Amino acid sequence: MAFHILVVEDEAKLAKFIELELKYEGYNVSVASDGFAGLAAARESHPDLIVLDWMLPGISGLEICRRLRTTGDKVPIILLTAKDEISDRVAGLDAGADDYVVKPFSVEELLARVRAQLRRNQEENPDRLEFADLSLNRTTREVYRGDRLIELTAKEFDLLEYLLAHPRQVLTRDQILEKVWGYDFMGDSNIIEVYVRYLRLKLEANNESRLVHTVRGVGYVLRESQ
Repeated sequence: MAFHILVVEDEAKLAKFIELELKYEGYNVSVASDGFAGLAAARESHPDLIVLDWMLPGISGLEICRRLRTTGDKVPIILLTAKDEISDRVAGLDAGADDYVVKPFSVEELLARVRAQLRRNQEENPDRLEFADLSLNRTTREVYRGDRLIELTAKEFDLLEYLLAHPRQVLTRDQILEKVWGYDFMGDSNIIEVYVRYLRLKLEANNESRLVHTVRGVGYVLRESQ
């Protein structure tokens, strides 16, 4: 499951070090080097977690926290800072940060805190479905393949949601018709093939690997290519 992490850090060597360590752990990572770029990236790319430096050119990490929270964005945020006073910790948490790592820090500690925040966020957000680099949000009805937003019709979304809710499970045509189109659907059962083709065209538009596979004579399964 490839989570997307945004790193906002103006110290180039530290930003690169964090980026490489996170990528080594299997995360998708993007980097911004100042406050305004970081805020824009957070709003545009909808990351799963933000590693955010407190002191940044433009606007501070604290201000980024406040602005994201005032718009209802609940993305987990880990603040990086050299400030170690209790009052600073309180200020960071009050601004909306979820966790706090004091520089200098061990990469093992940062990675552990990243894992903890992602795990907690998943438990608190059952409306988010993920598989490989594909993510679907039931509330906002947004679908992403990596950082790429995918525009789906209502029925394409419903079909993908059903597949994502049952990863690696072979779903028969009858199951799909019943759950996605309903008991009273009287149309051609080939409608499934048509919509699977639509989905594949959109999910694989940038030559990404196939995730929706045909099981001949049975139905379809969401799994990674072998």
